[in-house]
Amino acid sequence: MPEHDIYMRRCLELAELGIGNVSPNPMVGAVIVLNDKVIGEGYHQKYGESHAEVNAVNQVINKFDNYAELLKQATIYVSLEPCAHYGKTPPCADLIIKHQIPKVVVGCRDPFDQVNGKGIEKLQAAGAEVVLGVLEEECKWLNRRFFTRIQKHRPYIILKWAQTADGFFAPADGSQFWITGMESRKLVHQWRSEEDAILVGTKTVVADNPQLNVRYGEGKSPKRVVIDRKLKLNKSLNIFDQSVDTLIFNEVETKIYGKNKYIALEDFGRYVPQYILYQLYMQDIQSVIIEGGAHTLNTFIEAGLWDEARIFTGPANLNEGIKAPRINGIIEEEVLSGTDRLTILMNS
Repeated sequence: MPEHDIYMRRCLELAELGIGNVSPNPMVGAVIVLNDKVIGEGYHQKYGESHAEVNAVNQVINKFDNYAELLKQATIYVSLEPCAHYGKTPPCADLIIKHQIPKVVVGCRDPFDQVNGKGIEKLQAAGAEVVLGVLEEECKWLNRRFFTRIQKHRPYIILKWAQTADGFFAPADGSQFWITGMESRKLVHQWRSEEDAILVGTKTVVADNPQLNVRYGEGKSPKRVVIDRKLKLNKSLNIFDQSVDTLIFNEVETKIYGKNKYIALEDFGRYVPQYILYQLYMQDIQSVIIEGGAHTLNTFIEAGLWDEARIFTGPANLNEGIKAPRINGIIEEEVLSGTDRLTILMNS
């Protein structure tokens, strides 16, 4: 079915345009085809607004006076199963049925309980032909954050760190030492715009006074998550500047000060990563990028709670200092980023 692949790839291209703007919804693209020509397309652009199918149908309606006749002969391609329930918007399956689109090609099923096969069943019951599983793995990969949240009840976890050529994370005293070049820093800021939250530990905040925003990229800054067990961090630090929602996990208090939300954990022992991830899940945070420090990263690695690791190796040597985390995974990609080497691992 090469013709199906062509149009589904276009769905994926469109869907990816919504990254960073649609969470906790999935990214979805839709393409409407008639006689081997695209007559409409759309994607889910922002959480709470129109879904991909709605935008694609509306494009046909706005372009053609005889849209009703055209839609009755067309095929709609969608990267994820059309929804069958009322949420922020009406069901997309109903929209397809309303316009009597006779054929629906779906990339993969939606694992969300209120959909999961129900959209397909509704379309088939109305007489539509449904083709399922076109570029299925690619469609699942695109929405790996959404699938993880729905199926594992936790956010998708990306670990990120930089290490020297001789395997060190930072000087022994924990002071700031730039390992990577500007190209890598810009890339990291772009990554931040694609995720819901960024997490760091107390030592990273003390050493770097980071802003954890998207100064060198485009898009919105993620929510900030800080582990500060004893609430010892100075309130004049950048992370408390009220610029974005900031969650501070501690063992002292649960209280809200403007955009700073303090969340007390009952136990700061062995299962801290699990407790934090559950709290993030409950707040609809679909993905988190963990940027340090070494102790925080190792805590999540030891718990097996990670999905991707993005590791920069810079050209400098430290000879001594804090050792970089050690991790085992499947190498997904190795590329150069300026003078740095970027290795992306997946958790097996």
